[in-house]
Amino acid sequence: MKWRMYSDIVYLMILAATLGAILVLGIFTAPVVFNTGMLSHYEEGMIMAEIFRRFTYWLYLTFLAIVVYEGYQFKIFKRDAIATLAALTSIATILMFNAVYTQKILAMQKQGEAATQSEAFANIHLASEIDFKILAVALAVLFVRRYYLITHPNR
Repeated sequence: MKWRMYSDIVYLMILAATLGAILVLGIFTAPVVFNTGMLSHYEEGMIMAEIFRRFTYWLYLTFLAIVVYEGYQFKIFKRDAIATLAALTSIATILMFNAVYTQKILAMQKQGEAATQSEAFANIHLASEIDFKILAVALAVLFVRRYYLITHPNR
């Protein structure tokens, strides 16, 4: 059963690290990058987009961890409605952020500065911010609920 304990710890660490990274990107990185005063807004956006493009790799790892861990919990009948809902929300928002929003933003940036000043770009960017916030809440709920279920197995 030692492997079980280690898998619980690794899973919780991945959830916590991902939530921490989301908070750091949103609270510290984006405000600093977008307020340099040395670059144009387009150049700042290019820097931030590259940071998010690289972050998508970590999000895919988190996606995989959630699918495997929560899928196994479901398979062995350790089902919990709150954890399942938070996991499904996390999975959906990760896929939307990685496969839709980040890809569309990068494609529009490749079209040039004019494309990033369009209403379509502003809407995609706003949707990605909302998605990122929903992901943060879902990961926080999933972490807290899983921690509770791990530390209180008889409830």
